Amino acid sequence: MKRGSVIGNIAKDFGLDLGRLSARKARISAEDNNVQYCSVNLNTGDLVVHERIDREGLCGRKASCVLKQELVLENPLELHRFSIRVQDINDNSPQFKEESLKFEIRESAVKGARFPLDEAHDGDIGENGVQGYTLQQNDNFSLNIKTKGNGRKYGELVLNKELDREDKNEIMLLFTAFDGGSPQRSGTVVIHVTVLDANDNEPVFSQNVYKSRLPENSPLDTVVLTVSATDADEGVNGDVTYAFDHVLDENQIFTLNPRTGEVKVVGPIDFEKESSYEMQISAKDGLGLASYATLIVEIVDVNDNAPVIYMTSLTNPIPESVSPGTEVGIINVQDRDSENNKQVHCSIQQGVPFKLVPSIKNYYSLVTTEQLDRELVSDYNITITATDEGSPPLSSSKTVQLSVADINDNPPVFEEQSYSAYVTENNKPGSTLCSVTARDPDWRQNGTVIYSLLPGEVNGAPVSSYLSVNGDTGVIHAVRSFDYEQFKSFKVHVMARDNGSPPLSSNVTISVFVSDVNDNSPQILYPTPEGNSFMTELVPKAAHGGSLVSKVIAVDADSGQNAWLSYQIVKSTDPGLFTIGLHSGEIRTQRDISESDNMKQNLIVSVKDNGQSPLSATCAMYLLISDNLAEVPELKDISYDEKNSKLTSYLIIALVSVSTIFLTFIIIVMGVRFCRRRKPRLLFDGAVAIPSAYLPPNYTDVDGTGTLRSTYNYDAYLTTGSRTSDFKFISSYNDTTLPADQTLKKSPTDFADAFEDSDGSPEVGANFPSLFYKLLTHKYYWPNALYSF
Repeated sequence: MKRGSVIGNIAKDFGLDLGRLSARKARISAEDNNVQYCSVNLNTGDLVVHERIDREGLCGRKASCVLKQELVLENPLELHRFSIRVQDINDNSPQFKEESLKFEIRESAVKGARFPLDEAHDGDIGENGVQGYTLQQNDNFSLNIKTKGNGRKYGELVLNKELDREDKNEIMLLFTAFDGGSPQRSGTVVIHVTVLDANDNEPVFSQNVYKSRLPENSPLDTVVLTVSATDADEGVNGDVTYAFDHVLDENQIFTLNPRTGEVKVVGPIDFEKESSYEMQISAKDGLGLASYATLIVEIVDVNDNAPVIYMTSLTNPIPESVSPGTEVGIINVQDRDSENNKQVHCSIQQGVPFKLVPSIKNYYSLVTTEQLDRELVSDYNITITATDEGSPPLSSSKTVQLSVADINDNPPVFEEQSYSAYVTENNKPGSTLCSVTARDPDWRQNGTVIYSLLPGEVNGAPVSSYLSVNGDTGVIHAVRSFDYEQFKSFKVHVMARDNGSPPLSSNVTISVFVSDVNDNSPQILYPTPEGNSFMTELVPKAAHGGSLVSKVIAVDADSGQNAWLSYQIVKSTDPGLFTIGLHSGEIRTQRDISESDNMKQNLIVSVKDNGQSPLSATCAMYLLISDNLAEVPELKDISYDEKNSKLTSYLIIALVSVSTIFLTFIIIVMGVRFCRRRKPRLLFDGAVAIPSAYLPPNYTDVDGTGTLRSTYNYDAYLTTGSRTSDFKFISSYNDTTLPADQTLKKSPTDFADAFEDSDGSPEVGANFPSLFYKLLTHKYYWPNALYSF
């Protein structure tokens, strides 16, 4: 049959679901796993011819030719056995071994003498084999058909008329063999008869059938047995020769010595190919008389075939998420030997999370025994060993490499639980702060880590406006320059995410600390350096050495040693008269005031911080040595910039303002008793506690390291020469930390508290009248205040 010819519908015969043949990987497997003669059509379920089937090549002259096949299905494993019986067709013609048959017949041969002819061979069997013979019409011979013990037919020449050598010494006849096929096939051979003298005895074998047992794999030249035949004639008529009857040279396994009758091995003996041999042996005398015997050689199996392991199905790679007991492969083990030599046991090495589970016949399932983890073991080399029960046993091994496929089951893990980054203020945008690293043991995209900043705010602004992170390297950069005076530290969160599906992530906290640099100069709060105004202090003539005259107040927005201020008088009218505290800024007299001292004293004070590159600021302080303003000859000379001061007008206005301010202040203080939440504002037509105009925009904690020390409390009444003629009132500050809004000023509440006693009643009756009384009566306070106005 041609390739693709339909043999039958195997799916229908076995009752299989046609739609699942492809999914279950249906296939035909021969028991010996050699040539696949048929296959299954997965769409129709038909069993079709895959390779040409030659019955003669497969089964020779066996009456029945059967191919044993198996239909294998997976998921679950299912095995169906079926047999294909190969039917013979008449595709071989009868053939003779020799090109011509030669006979030497003595003329003395009597009528009716018989001369056996060689048997014709036909590869076909049954009706397609040799069914008869015909002989060319002649005057001397006729044909007689005979049957051997095995059922095969051969012909005999029958002498119908005595030979006359003098008349005809050679006779040529055409001998034809034909089979019973349709159409009929035939083969011919020429019979060459030489007329000789008579030979009336034929060789006789010692037995009709010779039998022998021979182990397979017997070495060459092994003697199987020796046949023997005798002839009663003498001379050439009794000279017997032996030969195999109809054995093709290309299939010759044994050889027969024509003289001795010894049968030897000349080819490979393999029980798995042929378990027995049957041959016809002829014995002929010198004139062509012959007799026949049968030789049967049985092959004994030995354990010469190791088991063969076939991996019929394998899932590779295996996802690491498979559960224990999952089938990942199917193994088929075969042994070509017989009986006990064919019984096979299969095993697997120890120490791997797999085992073999016996299934159908020689099939095993390879299943997992525990949960796989690619991060621990990514590849397995599994050695499968098959051993038969022969003596000695034979075994074979097969190594199967299995890879574990990765799944995204591990989130990125940072190398540290938290990170700290230190940066100096005024850094350059784009500078590197630190680097974070996260590891993910997964593979390829499941282990590829991408870094990003989590959304958040720093001082009300998005965190992305301060920092950025490189998504590939985890390096964190500053987006802009930082200012220590705005914030000293902040925290951000960085997320590490892998590229798995779904992605896994983890977070880490980055603490960023800003270091201070000396980038702010000291700012002088008092005396005010703004405009053309100037501050003037009155120093009594009776002041003794060490008396407190005034105080320079300054702040620095930096911190630490960058905000440690030191004061120094760099220039003065009388260098030996006044001194200033190095760290307090207090101006004191060094000695008693004498009559010879200049009434007008000008001091230039330098304030310097303690930074690595120190910054400084200077201010001018104007002092008048006098007990009464009337003693001052020309007040306008105190001002360096205003030459045409209207001091007289200011003094008149001041007297009126004092009275007005006093009445207004009394009204405000009384209102506090009825509205506690609304604190009064202390207004003296400009008399406030160090106005915010004198303060820097940024300053820091001054407890121990700042510039305003809370251990010093002063009540001083100062004067000003500015155009606005403000009355400056300074009260003590006891706060250890400057206000959080970065402005040094007193709130209305603070002023209200300053004038309230412990039980909440105003202190105006106790403090302010006495203050105002001093202004009006005391020789020291009054001139100062009057001049200030």
